Amino acid sequence: MGEKQIELPVQITVRELANRLEASPIQVIKVLMSNGVMANINQQIDFDTAAVVASELGFEAVLESAKDTAPVEEQGKIPLWRELIDSEDPAKLIPRPPVVTILGHVDHGKTTLLDAIRHTNVASGEAGGITQHIGAYQVEHKGRIITFLDTPGHAAFTAMRARGAQGADIVILVVAADDGVMPQTREAIAHAKAARVPIIVALNKIDKADANPDFVKRQLAENGLVPDEWDGNTIVVPVSAKQKKGLEDILEAILLVSESLNICANPQGKVFGTVIEAQVDKARGVIATLLVQNGTLHTGNTVITGDTYGKIRAMFDFNGKPVRMAPPSTPIQVLGLASVPPAGELFQVVPSEKEARLILSERAAEKANAPEVASKTTLEKLFEKFQAGEVRELPLILKADVQGSLEPIVNSLNELSQGEIKINIIHAETGNISESDVMLASASHAILLGFNVTTDQAARNLAEKEGVSIRLYEIIYRMIEDIEKALKGMLEPETREIPVGQAQVRQVFKINKVGTIAGCRVISGELRRNARVRLIRNGNTLFEGEIASLKHEKDDVKEVRQGFECGLSLKGYNDISEGDLLECFVIEKNE
Repeated sequence: MGEKQIELPVQITVRELANRLEASPIQVIKVLMSNGVMANINQQIDFDTAAVVASELGFEAVLESAKDTAPVEEQGKIPLWRELIDSEDPAKLIPRPPVVTILGHVDHGKTTLLDAIRHTNVASGEAGGITQHIGAYQVEHKGRIITFLDTPGHAAFTAMRARGAQGADIVILVVAADDGVMPQTREAIAHAKAARVPIIVALNKIDKADANPDFVKRQLAENGLVPDEWDGNTIVVPVSAKQKKGLEDILEAILLVSESLNICANPQGKVFGTVIEAQVDKARGVIATLLVQNGTLHTGNTVITGDTYGKIRAMFDFNGKPVRMAPPSTPIQVLGLASVPPAGELFQVVPSEKEARLILSERAAEKANAPEVASKTTLEKLFEKFQAGEVRELPLILKADVQGSLEPIVNSLNELSQGEIKINIIHAETGNISESDVMLASASHAILLGFNVTTDQAARNLAEKEGVSIRLYEIIYRMIEDIEKALKGMLEPETREIPVGQAQVRQVFKINKVGTIAGCRVISGELRRNARVRLIRNGNTLFEGEIASLKHEKDDVKEVRQGFECGLSLKGYNDISEGDLLECFVIEKNE
């Protein structure tokens, strides 16, 4: 009589059953296995089987009415390589090794953990110097291979996330038991969630005297990673990478999660995968590290990727040993490409070099003739995309000056998420907008909102390159108002900031009846009297407005170019100090 009642459909996937029972998929799979049923996370089971699982987890299952059985559409764009595998003949798909990457906050032990795993359990050969040869390696556990993409901060992962073509099946999130969840930890969580990749937490440094695992677990739960021992969906494994404790448990957890994910490929099918990294070697030419994700790559194959192609002359495994073939989930170094491809790019095998050249010429023609289209969502185009059926939610990344600003903004935005377009706040953090924020926005097709923060030039350049929309506000209600208008299709045309130049304050003069005069040197571009200017000190924006006067030597001028000195005053602002940075810019409306 103590059992809670739950309605279940005639057929249900293991994943959906776990969600409805508020249990981890691993728990559900374990119950199924104990009852003689072998099923992966995406497999459908009938009502009777689901009812048995529900009963063992404290629920009484009843058959739900037909009107409530509509399937729930999963959110998120499926990476292209996964779509290609899904198009293969299901009868020819077989399990492949899981591909794992490790993320986490700086100094929490990512590298130490990777080294500990690598040195204690390498599939073949010596472990020494692997990182210098290739950005990946493989280990063997209980007769099964696991592929690790090395390292957490590798440029390949940035590129993969940015293109929505992640090579990893599983993320290991390293969190120090003595330090807890830190800003980079939250960022890593956001990246993994944006990539729709399951997370296993390695709770590291448990050997330290000030370790507090329970506190860290509470922090993880607050960030959406509820430990499985608390009936959540996240496996948390205590480890000490330094003392090499818990390594077997980590490897066991990887295999357990991989079983639930049904990680498969067709070794005889189309050959494709992802470029991990590439460089030019003076002696050997272009060396590319590829991760084969389907089919089997052979020497002599013609590979095309991005804007380049080539016939594979030689291949080397992660130990630098020559090999002639590479099956799915194998990281491999290859020689033979004509030029360096970008990290994260999809590669595929084509029948001949002639066909490769034809494909590249067609791509070039399409690129030349295609109108310039922004691939990312903007607030202005949101409603239009919704009406076309292209979006159902508005992903946002929020940056604010202080923690006290975040809560009211988040609460106000969540209140707007009541209509047909849902608001999804992927990440909310204090601090100025960085390149990392832009990459996260690119990976998740999100819009970056900033409140009382600034964006450095590198982040702005990257946003322009990746097509990421950044919107800065100084008044909270203006931000909320813009989002509300966007949801209703009533937002005014977007404006964009065009950088003009930068200057550094070298001297400051106080003049009676005039105010503060800044003696500056223009370090890039130019300063224009009719443009707007932003004053930045220690990374914080203190003023944004107009230039009141601009002089070169004793003359009033309209502009001062790079390399020249000038004197200027700011309209209605006198708090200027030596070392301050002045950013000059203009605002234009997008057509």
